[in-house]
Amino acid sequence: MTSTKSVEQRLAAAAKQVNRDREAAEAVREYAAEKARVDANTARLRALRLQKEAADALAAPPAKPPARKKAAAGQAAKPARSASRARTSA
Repeated sequence: MTSTKSVEQRLAAAAKQVNRDREAAEAVREYAAEKARVDANTARLRALRLQKEAADALAAPPAKPPARKKAAAGQAAKPARSASRARTSA
């Protein structure tokens, strides 16, 4: 025969398991809701950033490439020496 205590213990354990399952499902729902909230905020901020970048691009004049210096007549332009090579050879 099964004792009364072991039946009560099994019922209590089953009740605890049901409670843990319910809390786990609630935690998953909260996690999903928080993720959806963060994703929505990220999408909103991204849209604002792209809108600002587009407005800035339209407002700013196009950047001109820097003008190259012309070499003096009769002299060929020499390539610039790097700073590390200039120190070692000096």
